[in-house]
Formats: sequence, structure tokens, C-alpha cells
Amino acid sequence: MDELVRAIEATLFASAEPLTVEDIAEHVGEGDVEIALGQLAQHYEGRGIELVERGGRWHFQTAPDLAHLLRRTREEPRRLSRAATETLAIIAYHEPVSRGEIEAIRGVQISKGTLDVLMDAGWVRPAGRREGPGRPLLYATTQEFLTHFGLVSRRDLPGIDDLKAAGLLDPLDESIFQLQLESEDQGD
Repeated sequence: MDELVRAIEATLFASAEPLTVEDIAEHVGEGDVEIALGQLAQHYEGRGIELVERGGRWHFQTAPDLAHLLRRTREEPRRLSRAATETLAIIAYHEPVSRGEIEAIRGVQISKGTLDVLMDAGWVRPAGRREGPGRPLLYATTQEFLTHFGLVSRRDLPGIDDLKAAGLLDPLDESIFQLQLESEDQGD
């Protein structure tokens, strides 16, 4: 293993958070960091830890098949309210999005606490202001959101067909809609 690969390995191991290629280059100096990262990822392939890239940032993580060994017996899962879950989904799929746009999509007002919970979790961040009347604050997902859900980018979010296949969306009963359309036509 050459010195650049060793330096990158040490840098990533000591880092408290995932690093971009540029961040790594600042620490290790000159050399082809991307090629060295590929060599390092290959070196750790199939081991107890692996080098992964998520959203343009690199970090070491426990191999997924061994994660159960490191779980504490007392895990406290973060439970999001339905409002928070819906709000997070809207932000992820429509970012950057304003509070008003979130409320329009959900059809109800959201409490400030809902966005606070998502920001405290580190999954949502303010993303500037929209040019327009009132200059509303915009919200977007964070790198921690991608990392937590194991996504490389927002493009990896499941589509409608994926959600239906997983049983997370009820398939629409076309016959009900057809009956509604027919009754509306007869009423005209």
C-alpha cells in the first residue's frame, strides 16, 4: 500500500464526519485521491468495515452483515409523527420547498415544532429564501439525511412504483374512480 493510500486511510479513520475528495486532498497533499480511494475501497471490500461514498463524501462504516454485533441492547428508535414523516417526504422529493408549499401539498398547516424536530435530527436545513413576496424560508435535506437512509443522492429515493411494490402506498382501486366519474357524468 503506497503512502498516499495510507494517508487517506488515516485521514478518513480519524475524521468525525464523511469527507469530500477535496477535503481529503487538503489533508494528504498532492496525488490522485480518487484513484487511491478506489484502491482503498477495494482493499476493505469483504472485511468487517468498508469504505463507502455517499453523496460525494467518503467514510468508513461497519459492514452491513455485521452491524447486528455492534447494536446496543437498548436502542431507542427515533419515532417521527405522521406529520413529521409527511413533511420530511415532501422536503426530500420537492426541495428546496417553503413552509407554504409544504402546507399546500399536505393540505393542512404544519406546526413549527414539526420542522424543529427534523432540523434537530439533522435531516433538514434552511436552504435560503425564495425571491418573491415575503421572501419565504426554503428547506432542504442534509447530508446526514442521505447517510442515515443509506442514499448516495436524492435520485436514489424510491419512486411511486417502488413504494407501491413495497406496500407503502395503497394501490388505487380504479373501479371506484370509474364509478365516481360515471356518477358525476350522470349528474351533469
